[in-house]
Amino acid sequence: MPRKAANSKVGLLMSLGSSAIAVVRTVKQLRRARGTQDKLTAADTLAGLLPLVTSALLVLRRLRGRSPRSSG
Repeated sequence: MPRKAANSKVGLLMSLGSSAIAVVRTVKQLRRARGTQDKLTAADTLAGLLPLVTSALLVLRRLRGRSPRSSG
């Protein structure tokens, strides 16, 4: 039975990398919107940033759960 890419460590790292790239792009858009004093675009960009950060944190939690933990 083939493993799902989302459950493999490589798949999780790729997901984290794509989330990081998306966050960087969104932050650039937010800076651009703030520079033009466009409050509606800035608010829209900020609202779009929240799910990206949430997904990155979920991937980090899954990666952390895979690492061996010391029992001490």
